[in-house]
Parts: sequence; structure tokens; C-alpha cells
Amino acid sequence: MTIDSKARYTKSHEWVRPEGAVFAYGITDHAQEELSDIVFVDLPEVGDSFEAGGAIGVVESVKAASDLYMPVAGEISETNTALADHPETINTDPYGAGWIVKFKMADPSAWDELLTAEDYTKLIGE
Repeated sequence: MTIDSKARYTKSHEWVRPEGAVFAYGITDHAQEELSDIVFVDLPEVGDSFEAGGAIGVVESVKAASDLYMPVAGEISETNTALADHPETINTDPYGAGWIVKFKMADPSAWDELLTAEDYTKLIGE
């Protein structure tokens, strides 16, 4: 199980990482292992705004469909359109090419409310 030390995490197994003026978002290695083979990703539209905890899409695997939740309030600035043809990228590279969206955080102080890598590791019991 891998953890990205530059990212912050949620209790619902999403990660957020600063990338310049925006933040990348995806599901954690732990989450993709639990879901197993991902076969479809439903993405929001660029320009959509969400409150913290708002459902922004769905990840479907051979086992289940899981809603994706916005960890903090923000506006979608980019979606990973490559996932339409290759959703399994989330399984093979959840912190790299498997990112789901990039967004502008409405309130940058919300970063401090997310779990650190150390806290997330304790949460999942690794």
C-alpha cells in the first residue's frame, strides 16, 4: 500500500495534493484496492462548483459503485478525460496518472482540516 507524503487525505479515502495554483484529487491506493478492478468513472464538468462533502461523480468497479466526494469546497478546473478510455489507471497509479479532477480550493485554510499522511496511515491501520 502506498501513501503520497505530499498529499492530504479524507476519512472517505480520497487524497488532495497541491499542484501550483490548483489541487489534484483522487482516491487512495487503499480505496482502489478495496474496490478492485475499476471499469468506469463518471466525472463532473469543468467549471462545476461543489461544497465540501458534495458528490462530484462515481467510480464503478467489478465489485461496487462508489460516490466520489469533494473533500473541500472548490471549483473544478480540469478533469482527467483519459479515465474515460482507461479507468483502470486508477488501479495502477492512483497518485499519478490516476488523478480524477483538479480544482481551485474555495478556502485554502481547508487544507489544514484534511488528514496528514501519518494520520491517514493510522486511520487505515497500516
